[in-house]
Amino acid sequence: MRLIIVSGLSGSGKSVALDALEDMGFYCIDNVPAALLEGLISQTIEAQDALYDNMAVGVDARNRAADLQSLPDLLSSLEERGVQCEVLFLHAEDQVLLERYRETRRRHPLRSQSMSLQDAISEERDLLGPIIYSAGLVIDTTQTSIHELRETLRSRLGNDQRQLSIQIESFGFKHGVPYDADFVFDVRCLPNPYWEPELRGKNGKDPEIVEFLSKSDITDKMYADILGFLNNRIPEYTEHNRNYLTAAIGCTGGQHRSVYLAERIAAELRKSRDGVLLRHNQLRTNGSKTTH
Repeated sequence: MRLIIVSGLSGSGKSVALDALEDMGFYCIDNVPAALLEGLISQTIEAQDALYDNMAVGVDARNRAADLQSLPDLLSSLEERGVQCEVLFLHAEDQVLLERYRETRRRHPLRSQSMSLQDAISEERDLLGPIIYSAGLVIDTTQTSIHELRETLRSRLGNDQRQLSIQIESFGFKHGVPYDADFVFDVRCLPNPYWEPELRGKNGKDPEIVEFLSKSDITDKMYADILGFLNNRIPEYTEHNRNYLTAAIGCTGGQHRSVYLAERIAAELRKSRDGVLLRHNQLRTNGSKTTH
């Protein structure tokens, strides 16, 4: 049996995630009290029904703090019984969550007459701390559309085998560091095509940028260092039954240097591994992020 706990901040996309998992064949239940989770899973195990082979359960902050704190221990206990447990946590920046609530005019589940929306979001972060710390996959939806979130979930959760899913992503530091990154590499020390007028409007996938950056010895050294680091970490993640690894490569704007290196590293990893994904957070084509 495979069990995915879907949690995260209200407004970050939990309902979208559960809908996407249901489309992928998961039996989905939302807003399950954490105290009842053990009994629910025990019954599904005893039922021995293929209907429950893949199950996703939504757990949010509307639980007693003690029940949320005990969730990691419960999942460890279920693992010992042969249940493949994973925790998906969705996150977004406060300002984006505030804007989403203003647009939908929905009420935050923790908000009351004595608590502002901002305070409710902060309280929710604190309550969900035990879950995010045990999450194998964290997805930052700050700059992610509903369609992009669905695509990301299909790519990273669509395989029901215990295979390490590796995502290489580029980003721009001026837009903030991706919240979902396990490792962050700063490549702002590399030669910057932005300062070449004829290259400024291009991106790290264009032949002119590839040629410009590949001429630099420091670029090749940075590539080798990052690739070597990841090749050393991947076996460790596999050995400890980790299902997801996300490496973020950042330059200033997320258009040139980080894109070039992310493309190059993902291509090299794909020569020997399946399940390597590539995402460009700031690079846009026809108005949407590029992910493949």
